Amino acid sequence: MANGLGVRKTFKMYLGGEFVRSESGRYDPAFSAKGHQVANVCRGSRKDVRDAVLKAREAQAGWEKVTAYLRGQILYRMAEMLESRADSFVALSRELGVSATAAKREVRAAIDRSVYYAGWTDKYGALLSSVNPVASNYFDFSLPEPTGVVGIVAPESPGLLALVSHVLPAIASGNTVVVLLSESNPLPGLEWAEVLATSDLPRGVVNLLSGRKEELVPHLARHMDVNALALCALAKDLATAALQDAAVNVKRTKTYSIPDYYAESAQGLDWIKPFLEIKTTWHPVGW
Repeated sequence: MANGLGVRKTFKMYLGGEFVRSESGRYDPAFSAKGHQVANVCRGSRKDVRDAVLKAREAQAGWEKVTAYLRGQILYRMAEMLESRADSFVALSRELGVSATAAKREVRAAIDRSVYYAGWTDKYGALLSSVNPVASNYFDFSLPEPTGVVGIVAPESPGLLALVSHVLPAIASGNTVVVLLSESNPLPGLEWAEVLATSDLPRGVVNLLSGRKEELVPHLARHMDVNALALCALAKDLATAALQDAAVNVKRTKTYSIPDYYAESAQGLDWIKPFLEIKTTWHPVGW
């Protein structure tokens, strides 16, 4: 991350399929477990949040129309690309103070979770749809549809596994996401952007912002073109304010406080459902 000349890498944010610096030009230093600066991290701004939401909105209609089979293939490709870079993620975690055993375990779990949600893309619809009994001469169907643009405030740790655990169930069902990465440990998420860029994921489906949560969460929660929020382990006052801001345009909100992202309960259909809308249609019999 730092070469012999002492030139440190600046990790850029990932918006609309491109690696960009913050429009404000600000950055924060990132330190190793031993207190040495290992990189610079762009500090996102309100303008960056607006840009990320715009990119997510532009991508959402196309991503929703992609077949469930193709979405599954793309998520599986993301898992393959993550596995091909596993050593880089382990090395990064080691530099940040994680033991070799713990680092390998987290990367392996993130790969497995990517494969897991790749398998869900063509199954959740069958489980959540229904034919409703009605006492009349028409059919009544209920089908799940994506909510739209989902804002995700990622937890502080584990940097990689927690991130994929929240992003993948949202995009598996056709949503696009704007993610505020861990403030204290954004490097695994910014490194994961390399995986997204080299997979077949369309531009704008996943947008990753680094920066100060106290500064960025209010702008994400208030944005009128964000349809839903996932708030993960936020401080109580910041979470309360975000919920109040989200109520202005009746955003669908979900708060999380997950003690163990390795547990079986940290994945599954219950992680997909919060960001789906159920559409009911009627069809007259004989038409």
